[in-house]
Amino acid sequence: MNRPSLVEAMQKEEFYPHHPAEVRMVQTHISWVFLADELVYKVKKPVNYGFLDFSTLEKRLFYCREEVRLNSRLSKEIYLGVVPLILEQDRWRLGKEEEIEEAKEYAVLMKRIPDDRLLNNLISENDVPSNAMETIARTVAEFHSKAERSQEIAAFGMPEAFKVNTDENFAQTEEFVGTSISKEAFELIKEKTNAFYEKKGYLMEKRAKEGKVVDCHGDLHSQHICLWEHKVIIFDCIEFNQRFRYGDVASEVAFLAMDLQFLMQDRLSKEFVEHYIRFSGDREIEEILPFYLCYRAYVRGKVESFRINDPHTPFSERMNALLRAQRYFFLAEEYAKRML
Repeated sequence: MNRPSLVEAMQKEEFYPHHPAEVRMVQTHISWVFLADELVYKVKKPVNYGFLDFSTLEKRLFYCREEVRLNSRLSKEIYLGVVPLILEQDRWRLGKEEEIEEAKEYAVLMKRIPDDRLLNNLISENDVPSNAMETIARTVAEFHSKAERSQEIAAFGMPEAFKVNTDENFAQTEEFVGTSISKEAFELIKEKTNAFYEKKGYLMEKRAKEGKVVDCHGDLHSQHICLWEHKVIIFDCIEFNQRFRYGDVASEVAFLAMDLQFLMQDRLSKEFVEHYIRFSGDREIEEILPFYLCYRAYVRGKVESFRINDPHTPFSERMNALLRAQRYFFLAEEYAKRML
């Protein structure tokens, strides 16, 4: 299969039956996303990062279906299904549902969300509604209260299980020491993280046993939150790895709180945490939050670092990714200093 020809085909207006006026492609380290007027088609890249494996067609179909199923929890009206992509006589076309077995690739079909209503864009335009953090906190707290819980899920929040995540982070970022993260910051964050397990691991264990570890969204940041038509729409959850989705609700709260601080919105970050605590009644979050803030910032630094070496990403974007990675790692270092 000639994958570049699929990407090229999906950038043309005539590829789509609804005849969009314009098609724009955006890519991440794991997906090609085609914005075709009011519809969005997301194709998973055939990559394997260890923590994520889209390397086979079967796996990409499975995770496309998982993406639709899991995102229906918070944005059911946005996720429309999985579309087969058919290759016939060296030409690609969109298939029908009954052609799923004949497909050579798949796309998740979504309703397009207005960019100007995304939280990160509202922030950049200084147009965040006064009650936004309260509304978002209530939505997240209610989602967590209803989220799936089980002994299997709780196990992912135990210190020995979560340490797999942080150990993996450090192993996968060693190659970026001296590029996106300094040797001093790398060693400090690693030291503080491992010390946290020894001194505060009992708190992680306690929360896991008390049902504070649930099937979360897993990727809760401002680009995945839309304030639209008097609703909070939270989309694009993590479907590719249960280990990153099953976690302490404090880790989910920390992600958005960290992201808001990355955007230099300390007031909004503080408001979100305070409102979440009020709606959830989980005051204990404050004690464990620095650990998860550090973890979330480090993960974002890692993800941006991966883009530096992505041959599919233009050079200018890779340089911007480097700058973002450096900033995330700086935040992680600052959080690490407050961890204990």
